Amino acid sequence: MRGWQGRALVFDASRSSSKVWEYGGEFALSYIGGRGFTARILWDLLPQGADPLGPDNLLVFAAGPLTGFPGPGPSKLVVAAKSPLTGGYGDGNVGGLAAVRLRECGFDALVVRGAAPKPSVLVVEDGGARLEPAEDLWGLDAYECERRLRERYGKGAGVLLIGPAGENLVPLATVVCEGGRSGGRPGIGAVMGSKRIKAVVFLGGGELKAADPKGLRRVAAEAYREVSRRPSYGLWLRQGTMAAVRWAEENSVLPVMNFSEGVLEDVSRIDGHALERLKVRLRGCPLCNSPCGNSIEVDGKLAELDYEGVAMLGPNLLIEDLRDAARLSLLADLYGIDSIGLGVVLGFAMEARERGLLSEAPEWGDVRGALELAEDIVYRRGELGELLSRGVAYASLKLKADEFAMHVKGLEVTAYDCHAAPGMALAYGTSPIGAHHKDAWIISWEVNNDRLGYTRAKVRKLIEQQRIRGGLFEFLVACRLPWVELGLSLDWYLKLLKAATGVSFTFEQLWEAADRVYALIRAFWIRERGEWSRLMDWPPRKWFEKPLTRGLLRGAKLDPDGYSAMLSWYYEERGWDERGVPRRSTLEKLGLEDVASTLEGVVGLSP
Repeated sequence: MRGWQGRALVFDASRSSSKVWEYGGEFALSYIGGRGFTARILWDLLPQGADPLGPDNLLVFAAGPLTGFPGPGPSKLVVAAKSPLTGGYGDGNVGGLAAVRLRECGFDALVVRGAAPKPSVLVVEDGGARLEPAEDLWGLDAYECERRLRERYGKGAGVLLIGPAGENLVPLATVVCEGGRSGGRPGIGAVMGSKRIKAVVFLGGGELKAADPKGLRRVAAEAYREVSRRPSYGLWLRQGTMAAVRWAEENSVLPVMNFSEGVLEDVSRIDGHALERLKVRLRGCPLCNSPCGNSIEVDGKLAELDYEGVAMLGPNLLIEDLRDAARLSLLADLYGIDSIGLGVVLGFAMEARERGLLSEAPEWGDVRGALELAEDIVYRRGELGELLSRGVAYASLKLKADEFAMHVKGLEVTAYDCHAAPGMALAYGTSPIGAHHKDAWIISWEVNNDRLGYTRAKVRKLIEQQRIRGGLFEFLVACRLPWVELGLSLDWYLKLLKAATGVSFTFEQLWEAADRVYALIRAFWIRERGEWSRLMDWPPRKWFEKPLTRGLLRGAKLDPDGYSAMLSWYYEERGWDERGVPRRSTLEKLGLEDVASTLEGVVGLSP
C-alpha cells in the first residue's frame, strides 16, 4: 500500500510491552483512517462494559492517509476511547507535530491498553515504544511540562500530554499540546491520566511514501495557492474563527447566560476586532497555510483563542471583555480541561445560583469567582468543585435541575444557541459523541436557508454535512477550516487522496464509509448502554421551554413536534428504526454483519 503505513502499534502499559498489528487494503478502504480506525478498533478490542477509567479501556490515536503529506491542513490525528463523561464512544482531533511524527514512526495508529505502574512518558519510535519515568512531570501544568519534554526529547518531537485535570481524572479533561491545542472533549485526557501516562512523545523520522510523490507535491501546491486566493483569506488571517463572535450575535445564536439568550448588548470588546487590537501571535499547524492560532498576552503568558472557547467562557458567563475570557481560556489550556465543557458547567453553576440552588457559586460576570471555581473543578476541591468536575449531566441530576442543563448524551453543548435553529439542534442531538458542532455545522446554512423550518430537506442537508465533516475530514485526518471557512472545493481532497494512495476514491465511496462508521459508533453506544431510546438524541429542555426574550427573534423556542418529526426523518434517511437503532438490513448493506449479530442480542433489531 501507499499513503497508508499499514501498521498500528498496540502497547500494553501494564506490562510495558508492544506488538505491531498489520492491516490490509480491505480494512483501509472500508475505514479510511482517523475516526474510522478508532471506531473499529474500539469495537473489536474493547471488552464490553469496560470501566472508562479502568485498565481495560483503550486509548487510541489514529492518523489518516493524508496526515503528514503536503496539502491544506493534513496535520491532525484523532484521539478516542470509551468516554468517562458519557459512557459511550468519545473522540476528538488535535493538530500539531504529533500527528506527523506518529506516521513517521511507521504507524497509522497507536493503541494503549492497561495502566503504567507509576507516572510515565510513553516514547514511540520507529518500530516500538517504551515507558520512561515522569514523576518529576506529574502535577505540572501543560505549558511547563511540554517545555521540559522538549528540552529532553528535542524541539522536533511530537508531543501530546495532559495537565492536572487529566491527572485528577476529571471527566472534562482533554489531551493537549503546543500551548493551546486541545482534543478529546469527552474526557479522553482523564483516560490518559487513568493509565498514568503524562505524555506521549513521538520521535519518528521515517519517510512517508506516496503513490505519486511528484503529483502530490503539484496538487498540494495548487491547493495552497487556491486557499490564498479565496476572498475571505485576509480576514481569516486577521481574526480566524473569532470572526464568528459578531456573526453569531447578529444572528441570535451567540450563547449568553447559559444559553438563555442569543444576543449580547455589546460584543465590541470581545469580538474578532477586539482580538485584532490585542493579538501578538499567529501560528498554524505544520503544512498549513491558513493558520488559525491567534494569541493575546494575559498574565505574562500567551492565550490562544478561538470562537468556541471565547463564546463559552465569555458571553455564556456574561463576561464581556476579551482579556477576562482569555484568562479563563488560558486556565483551561494550562490545566488540560475542555474550555467548552468548563464554560457550560460554570454557566450552569451561575444559573443555579440565580435560581437559589447554589449559593456558593459565582454570580453572572464574576471573573474572579469563575477562575477560582474553575481551579476547584480541576483539583476536585470542595463539594462544588467535585460536583461540577463530573460534568453538567451529573451535576444536574444531583441538583434535580435538568431544565437548564445544556448537554446531549452527557456531553456539554458547544457555542451555538438553538432556540431558533432546529437544524443545529438536530445536529447536536445526532452527533455521534454528544453535543458537538464538529460533525455538522449546519447553523450557517440554516441562517441563510429556511431559518425556522422543520423539513426533510434540512435533515438531508444535515446528513450531507455529517458525511463531510464527521466522515471525510475525520478520516483523512485533515482540517476542515480551509473548506468551510475559505471555500476550498472538496474536489481537492479527492485529488490529494489519489496522489497519496493511488486509489481513485469517489465521493459516493467516502459517504458510504462515513455511513458505516456512524452506524458503528451508534452500535458502540447501544452495546455499552445495553439499551437505546430516541430520547438519547433529544436536545436540552431549555430550548423548548424557555423562549428568547431579546433580539429580533425574541419569543422563539423549539417546537417538540417539529423536532420529533425531523428526528424520525433522520432515522429513515439513515436506515435506522424509530428508536434510533440501525436496522439489520442497513448494517448488512454496510458490511457490518458481525455488528448486527451483537446488537441482536442486546436490543433486538428491526429488519
